Amino acid sequence: MTENRSEIRNICVYCGSQPGRDPSHLQAGRTLGKAIAESGLRLVYGGGMRGIMGAVASGVMSHGGKVLGIIPEFLMDKEASKHELTSLTEVIVTTDMHQRKHRMFEEADAFVTLPGGIGTLEEIVEIMTWAQLGRHRKPMVFANINGFWDPMLSLLDHMRGQGFIHTGHLVQPLVIDKAEDIIPAILAAGAGNGADQAVIEKL
Repeated sequence: MTENRSEIRNICVYCGSQPGRDPSHLQAGRTLGKAIAESGLRLVYGGGMRGIMGAVASGVMSHGGKVLGIIPEFLMDKEASKHELTSLTEVIVTTDMHQRKHRMFEEADAFVTLPGGIGTLEEIVEIMTWAQLGRHRKPMVFANINGFWDPMLSLLDHMRGQGFIHTGHLVQPLVIDKAEDIIPAILAAGAGNGADQAVIEKL
């Protein structure tokens, strides 16, 4: 069944459990978290309290927002201690990564990908694959902070040009350069009224 939620209530954020080397990436996480809270939305994320993951969660919580952390049991005390997890609004502990990703998908009305590593990349690629297969039409965003995702976007263009992205009209993530522009763009996309082209560049 295709999932297409026009009302945006829950924002799933994929991002690194490390801070990275560019301080703007951590700041983008905090800025996005603040925007989620101030828009009355709930953060759905992987439950980590370190790196960019922690920055997003603290950005939400420090501005009175709600956070759902979904974390596999084997990552507890690695990405977040049991004590740290008690600060979240709600925590779901899964048995494995597959269950975690599926539950995050179910809880989310839109997906944002901040800078991160292999795990972050794998998560958003799976969501784009499901979109290509017609399993959902939820908004997807690459938060291209300081051009972090430029190589990935070039690869997608290359694959598209070589004829390997079928039903490409179903795989049109939004590419947004500034963290403060992400939530307005998602809300506009969810309302079905498009989005300001000065803010959003579609692949």
